[in-house]
Amino acid sequence: MCGIAGFYQTHFDFTASAEDKNKWELTLSSMKNSLLHRGPDENGIMLSSHAGLAHSRLSIIDLKSGRQPMTKPDLERTCTIVYNGEIYNTAELRDLLSYYDLNWETSSDTEVVLNGYLAMGTHFFSQLNGIFAFAIYDAGEDALYLVRDRLGVKPLFYGKQEEFFVFGSEPKALFSFGITPRLTSAGFCEVLGLGPARTPGHGIFAGINELLPGHFLCVRGDSVKDYCYWQLLAMEHRDSYEDTVDKVTWLIQDSVKRQMISDIPICTFLSGGLDSSLVSAFCQQELKKQGKCLSTYSFDFIGNDKNFQANDFQSSRDRPFVDIMRDHIQSDHRYLECDNATQADYLYKAVDARDVPCMADVESSLLYFCEQVSQNHRVALTGECADEIFGGYPWFHKEEMWKHDLFPWSYDLSPRLSLLRDDFLEQNHIGEYVRNAYEVSVAETPALAGENKKEARRREISWLNIRWFMATLLNRMDRTSMYSGLEARVPFADHRILQYVFNIPWDMKCYQGQTKSLLVEAGKKLLPPEILYRKKSPYPKTYDPAYENLLKERLLTVLNNSNSPLHALADKKKVKKFLDTPSDYGKPWYGQLMAGPQMTAYLLQVNYWLEKYSLI
Repeated sequence: MCGIAGFYQTHFDFTASAEDKNKWELTLSSMKNSLLHRGPDENGIMLSSHAGLAHSRLSIIDLKSGRQPMTKPDLERTCTIVYNGEIYNTAELRDLLSYYDLNWETSSDTEVVLNGYLAMGTHFFSQLNGIFAFAIYDAGEDALYLVRDRLGVKPLFYGKQEEFFVFGSEPKALFSFGITPRLTSAGFCEVLGLGPARTPGHGIFAGINELLPGHFLCVRGDSVKDYCYWQLLAMEHRDSYEDTVDKVTWLIQDSVKRQMISDIPICTFLSGGLDSSLVSAFCQQELKKQGKCLSTYSFDFIGNDKNFQANDFQSSRDRPFVDIMRDHIQSDHRYLECDNATQADYLYKAVDARDVPCMADVESSLLYFCEQVSQNHRVALTGECADEIFGGYPWFHKEEMWKHDLFPWSYDLSPRLSLLRDDFLEQNHIGEYVRNAYEVSVAETPALAGENKKEARRREISWLNIRWFMATLLNRMDRTSMYSGLEARVPFADHRILQYVFNIPWDMKCYQGQTKSLLVEAGKKLLPPEILYRKKSPYPKTYDPAYENLLKERLLTVLNNSNSPLHALADKKKVKKFLDTPSDYGKPWYGQLMAGPQMTAYLLQVNYWLEKYSLI
């Protein structure tokens, strides 16, 4: 994995003079340096008359000869690529491209992508199976192409600074070019109404967008055109339950095998839940054939053995189930724990990584854990996305949660809005903004003719989860891992799995009342019953009251400082009353985990963010 950045201007010659060349090379270096956490191993820049590209590399495949930017001539034109990602069907693509007269110099997937473009043009983008975001500058056409993977696993932002088109893996690269961070009312509504989610394509900051999943941009001259090369389709499902189980099992196994490809050792995140256990079991099965042992990691919090409180969303601790899986697959396992001060301190580091307020301590703790994992491993496979695709969350099952005409993981906005200033609420119509975002997304749901009302609503819930909730977790996974120089892979986020499972009827996804029954069936030969039938439990969090008290102390310090930017939007009296009210850990305001303490943590992140980027 890597960081990419660059700029383009067809009416300007960046190399017109030695002085110009030096100036723009320094700008490219600044953009590249802002992303060095994504690629600490190697880095490079390319500057031509009308474009500049920058790259920072985390070496995973072809460690010696996969350097970037990578340039290839083709007759009268020259093309250069900067690429972030992994292509999992590289072998098949090389076979496909063998029919073309191409020059091969490396074994890297970067060269496969560049040669594929040289041979087939933009039609090649739809051939890729993987996680990626890349830019190709075609000097012959004087055109810049930006491309993003189908599910949006890898990020790619873009914007304009005067006449310059600018892009980067993260907004901080655009700021390094010279774009000034600014907020409009829409940005405030995103953070305070939808956050930690955000509208697909919205970059939060004024004038910054994110390339949509499954899309590519063509920037040529003064024209910027957006093209969709892949979209999720609604289709009639005709397979029997038995055939459906077989196909799902094969797709998961194939995805895991493909994503195990690496020139350095891999590991997995193992929570003892069905999803991560299934990925880990498949990995260990493959590694045993090679005489190797899988390394696994689990995450928890100091004191949770005493402080854990079971609730509707989190019914059990992970540790007993991790122990079962560790012994079952005989992995080389390491238990990682986070303390109160660390996850509180990392709240601000998580904002640095994401460039916006994020999932509070649900994100800060994962950032810390990824940092620890990266000391021993640089590639990790995770169980992310299974719940969104296979229907694991409570709001898939509890009709009262999806009968609301709002996002089912955040249908009550009152915990957010009740802490804001009255005049701020009058100026920024947050509730209206959120409802509009919801209605637009629902209207975009791929529909199947003839589907009954209940199935159609379940399809809408599935679409919303894929479009919004899954995107939020994928962003969290990318930023926390890449900020630590760790490549996190998500086997369930394979577009083949998503396309197939999206159209499977609910009575198969929840066969005979069994949640995620297709995954249970896929794991019957690999997993013990305790894991197969364990009730859904999300990512762990601390239940230590000392942590909540620490957050309260920090937020009170912010509130008592008259210069804190948080005062511009939050009402001091309302927030202090909230801090005096006992927290209900079982009533989250976002997802399954973000309850009272996470609201406090989120406000701390918002204040830090406003101050860091001088937004107030």
